Amino acid sequence: MRDPERVSLFIDGEFRIGLPRIAVSERNLRIGQILTDEDLAELESIDEASRAINQALRLLGYRPRSSSEISSRLRRNGFSEPAIQSAIERMVEYGYVDDQDFARFWVENRQQHRPRGRRMLESELRQRGVSPDMIDQAIDEADLDEYGAARELAIKQQERYRGLEPEVWRRRMAGFLQRRGYGWNVVRQVLDELERNDDDG
Repeated sequence: MRDPERVSLFIDGEFRIGLPRIAVSERNLRIGQILTDEDLAELESIDEASRAINQALRLLGYRPRSSSEISSRLRRNGFSEPAIQSAIERMVEYGYVDDQDFARFWVENRQQHRPRGRRMLESELRQRGVSPDMIDQAIDEADLDEYGAARELAIKQQERYRGLEPEVWRRRMAGFLQRRGYGWNVVRQVLDELERNDDDG
């Protein structure tokens, strides 16, 4: 389906590029106008930036993303650095991309669906290009109950490790929790409590 907000530009009867209607209006482009090579280069840059923005919007339609994630995807899809930069700037200006909001979303989503310790949350957000300050702020604001979340995970995992020798059980459970980003202090407290409860039972 033809996009009513885009105008096709033909040079000597052949299609050259598609442009946002607003860009055509702002530059007062008209049929029969003579364009220099510089004019065409500028219009092609506008076209590429517009396509990068549209692709960024499609990516955001699936889930929130960091500016770094969007940049990486656009780069993989062959967009130039100026087009990527322009797209990111426009997305930030529109309020569609905000790394601090993304970090908050990521932490809250993990807490609700796939609990993780602080270390793993930090690692996941670093991999997505979020700055350390923003990561710290998002995690601090979330006020994680690492002990409670680790304990709940361990209780769910108990059945799989039932019947193991105590030392093997402790080693495997510790590894399980540490792989989910919980520090040793939290892990040790959870293991000690579960062992006490098992002894009491």
